[in-house]
Amino acid sequence: KVAQALTSKPVKGMLTGPVTILNWSFPRKDISRKEQAFQLAMSLRAEVDDLQANGCVCLQMDDPALREGLPLKQERWAQYLEWAVQAFRLATAVAKPEVQIVTHLCYSDFGDILEAIDGMQADVLTIENSRSGDEMIKCLAKYGYNRDLGAGVYDVHSPVVPSANDIVSRIEMMIATGLLKGHHDRIWINPDCGLKTRQWEEVIPSLRNSVMAATMLRERVG
Repeated sequence: KVAQALTSKPVKGMLTGPVTILNWSFPRKDISRKEQAFQLAMSLRAEVDDLQANGCVCLQMDDPALREGLPLKQERWAQYLEWAVQAFRLATAVAKPEVQIVTHLCYSDFGDILEAIDGMQADVLTIENSRSGDEMIKCLAKYGYNRDLGAGVYDVHSPVVPSANDIVSRIEMMIATGLLKGHHDRIWINPDCGLKTRQWEEVIPSLRNSVMAATMLRERVG
């Protein structure tokens, strides 16, 4: 609420998803991981409700550890993914229709669990992309993913500041895959991941060039 009072632009609320909290913690042994995921989801649900009650209209709930929690035996995957997706939806379903729900997945091969990712029903899926050669983009296009997508356009682990033209070229490569069946207005661009490893003199020009690239593409392709 304090942050939103300082700007007329939307302030994005940030939360870690229930499955990632579970997988990156030391879970209890006396109850199932599924039950713990649902307990975490209920706590996060209250956070989501508090954020929207205080004016938040864009909320990102990251669950990058979704895949790493998969059981070793593939025949157990479906059961795990069912409750993992349910936990995410339990946490976010309290959001009003006007609140945009974003999630983020990064640095993993998600090609074999795309149905589960789609089932999370996030309004926008953001992914690492610049280091993986558009592999995930191609998988999503082949799958027929039909929700808004925010693809990473530069590597946050490199000090190199990408030029606007470099970012334009990367976006054009995404479009060429047939992603979102030509609905270019549903492609968002962002850094691959968080910016904590970067200095301000790298962050600011990189973000400015990203905005410039988006403006150039809008003029070019509409």
